[in-house]
Amino acid sequence: MRVLVSNRSVVPIYEQIKLQIREAILGGELDEGFLLPSIRELARDLKISVITTARAYSDLEQEGFIASVQGKGSYVLPKNRELARENALQKAEEALAAAIFAAKAGEIPKEEFMEALALLCKEEGYE
Repeated sequence: MRVLVSNRSVVPIYEQIKLQIREAILGGELDEGFLLPSIRELARDLKISVITTARAYSDLEQEGFIASVQGKGSYVLPKNRELARENALQKAEEALAAAIFAAKAGEIPKEEFMEALALLCKEEGYE
């Protein structure tokens, strides 16, 4: 598992860590039972405060993505299907919003846009 953080981002570092781990779990990169790096190990690797990594892990635990076992570490919990579905829906909505923005900027009529969307759905076997 690789986590990258940026000090220049407006997103707090703990949030960057949390988002990357959550995406890895929901995307299937981290399977159920995967042992995450210890809080201290991740802090050392990223050259950040232990408090920052502890905050990210705590948030992930509260959200039901990981479980921490005293003295053993933090493990990925089984994927919540509803949460995974909601995440996929959010990504689809963001992509569609960007497509709508591009279509409006290009003055593409709504009907033509909807036809293109229907055609893409058909080509991808999503009917």
